[in-house]
Parts: sequence; structure tokens; C-alpha cells
Amino acid sequence: MTDNDGARLPAGFVWGVATAAYQIEGAVAEGGRGPSIWDTFVRQPDAIFHGDDADRACDHYHRWESDLDLMAELGIPAYRLSLSWARLQPAGSGPLNPEGVEFYRTLIAGCRARGIEPYVTLYHWDLPQPLQDAGGWPDRATAQRFGEYAALVADELGDLAEYWITINEPWCAAFLGHAWGMQAPGHADETEAVRAAHHLLLAHGLALAGFRQRRPAAKVGITNIVSNLAPVTDSPADVRATATVDVRMNRLFLEPVYRGRYGAEVVAEFGGHGLTDDETGDGLVRPGDLALIAAPTDFVGINHYTNTRIQHDPAVAGGVRMIQVAPTPTTFGWSDTPDALREVLLRVARDYSPLPIYVTENGATFADYPTPDGEVRDPERVRYLAGYTAAVAEAVAAGADVRGYFAWSFLDNFEWSHGYSKRFGLVYVDYPSQRRIPKQSAYWYRDFIAHHRTGRNP
Repeated sequence: MTDNDGARLPAGFVWGVATAAYQIEGAVAEGGRGPSIWDTFVRQPDAIFHGDDADRACDHYHRWESDLDLMAELGIPAYRLSLSWARLQPAGSGPLNPEGVEFYRTLIAGCRARGIEPYVTLYHWDLPQPLQDAGGWPDRATAQRFGEYAALVADELGDLAEYWITINEPWCAAFLGHAWGMQAPGHADETEAVRAAHHLLLAHGLALAGFRQRRPAAKVGITNIVSNLAPVTDSPADVRATATVDVRMNRLFLEPVYRGRYGAEVVAEFGGHGLTDDETGDGLVRPGDLALIAAPTDFVGINHYTNTRIQHDPAVAGGVRMIQVAPTPTTFGWSDTPDALREVLLRVARDYSPLPIYVTENGATFADYPTPDGEVRDPERVRYLAGYTAAVAEAVAAGADVRGYFAWSFLDNFEWSHGYSKRFGLVYVDYPSQRRIPKQSAYWYRDFIAHHRTGRNP
């Protein structure tokens, strides 16, 4: 495949960039915003690399106009952004905060005024702290509160955008936050994680129902992170280990949304934590839950980053070793193997849903820095983007109905527990000065998008 393979995609294919509110906005105590679980988590000793926090982050709350101007200058047609639940509804219940509503109305309208199509995510991990204090995602009431929040957002902001994503990566919110302890709220209890997973999916269903009632013309979906997995060898032990990891990372979330049930293997893995394939009156999965979760969406959101080989190894925790497929040039040690994205897209299209698919996040971290002449050269990211956009074209050619690709991320930002040590952005952020410097990859993406319409190489 060559650099112009993206030109073989449909003329209406959506090219964009993505961010998340907590990672870029800053202003955590301004505009009526309340604390989120991440504001609490970053204060815990050793929770975040070097003790970083997101109090200022990219200062996007104050710099959104110039950020959108830069996005427009770079010719970005679409922008996936998220709303801060803690900014819009600080208590996690009750009316929305008028200052938060005004900020997001102005921001989204600013996208449209610049010819940038907004794709809006309702939840990207910033749960209001009062809801955590009341039990958080392991508590069913949190899903109910999210449904109420989503309905209010539909009323107040739903006229400004056509495309809406309910939940971003429920696997991360459930397991990294509640079983692995490496993200907010920082717990290490697998039963909590399984309960959180079901309630995040239920929250999606409740939010979808609210939008269907209030904004029937809106296009709504959920975004799941999907990894490409394969056994290191064809030994029965490695094959079984791979199937188990697939259940835990992928099938737990894809099956209920797109098949309307938790499959037998999913229940076998998590039944000891209360997950069932039937709906009991007082169990974790209650009457009506699966119908809500599986209500038809308008598209499938897929985030993809890793290509992993699985090895059974009794010497490691859980008996499973996860190995990144080489090459692994990123500063996260993640792979640069575009075929993995192609395989994920084909799998989802074949096994789970015929709906249009949007790659709502895909990107990589590299050791970016400004040179003495003030440029940021990142040829590794250019190669990465060229390879993964070509993989999307391959998936489309093979029959997957992929409609869009969003590069993660527009700006370098606060990378969760890794603080400011990892740079995903197409635009370099000098955090002390808040200066923005488009990287070589930003200009490549600009030219790639422009030439996509002409069929010429960027």
C-alpha cells in the first residue's frame, strides 16, 4: 500500500482529530466546575508520574478559540471532543451548571463556525466526585444519574451536533480504574470492576434512550477500545489464554451492545462476580437491562492502539503474559503494526455489527521535541499515520463499512497516570508557555486530507 491509499476511500470519508476534556481543559475550579474522580486521584501519592496534575493541562478552557483556529488552519474537517460531566453537573445530579452549558455551547458553535464537524462524547472518565462518594460506577444508581445527565445534555446542547458518543472505553473505566488501580478511582477489586462494567453499559443504554426521545435525528453510538490478540504459539495453553483475554478485554463489551447478551464464555469468566446471562429481579443484570444496552445505535465507535500476543505463563500474575508485536517504537512500548487495525475493523464488521464504523481514536507516542530552529519533526508519527490510514483503506476494500478516522490526539496533553511524559499530539504543547507548535505530522495530515479529495499523494 502507498501513501495515497486513503484516496481510495469514499469522498465523504470523515477525517478528524480527538481530545478529552480532562486532558486538555484545565480550569478545574473555574466556571462552576466541581471535582471529578480524576481531581481526587491525582492527589494520591505516587498515583501520577512525577506527581503531575491536570489543573492547567493545555489551558484549553481559556484558549479554545485559538485552538479551533489552529485546527481550521490545519484543514481538519471533524473534531471529536468530550464534555466534562463535572463541569456540566458538578453534583452529578440536579440541573446543569449554566456556565458549563454556555462554555460548551460556545465551543461547539465555534467548531461549526469554522467548518469543523463536532463529534461529542458524553463521558470520557471524569465522574463527578459526589457520585463516587455515593458508590461510583459499581453502584447501579450511577448509571441512572448518567441517563438523567445525558437527557439534560440532549435538551441543552443536542441542537448543536449530529454525532454523539455515550461512553468512551468502558473497559478502561471499569478495569483500569477498579481492578488494576492505575486509573481513577484507583481501586483493585475485580468484583467492583465487573459491576462497573455492567453499569457503564447500562449507562450507555439509558443515555441512548434519552437522546432517542429528545433528539431523534441525532446519530448516537458507543466507543469501545478493541485490541488485536493472537496466541504466541498454537499450543492449547496459549490458545486458551488468548480466548480468556479476548473475553475480558473485548467480548465483555461488544457482545451485550451488538448481540444483546453476555455470551456463555463471558458469564463463565465473570459469573463469580455476579454477571449472568439472565435478568433477575435483584441481581447485577436486572430485567430490561440487556434490551436497553442492545438498543440499536447508529454507528460503531472503535478505538485501537495495541497488537498483542498472548502466552500462558504460570509464573506471572493471572497466568498470562501479554507481549507487544514488534516493531514497538513508541514511548509506551506499543506496536506499530497497521495490519492489526485492519483485522480489528474486519472482525467487528463481520462478527458484531453491519453499522458504519468510525475509528474514534488511533495514535502513538514518540519522543517529540522542538529543534533549535523551532520545528518539531516526528517522522515516526508520519509513518504511523500513513500505515494506519492505509490499513483503514484495506479494511474498506475488504468490505468493512468504515466511515471515519480520528487521530489521537490533536494536542499533546495530560496522559492520565503518565502525566505529561507521553506525547500523542499532532500539535506540540510547551506546557510552561502554552505555546502550540504543529508537528511535521500535523502538516502531513493536513496535506493527506486535502489530497484525499484529489487522489494524489500527499
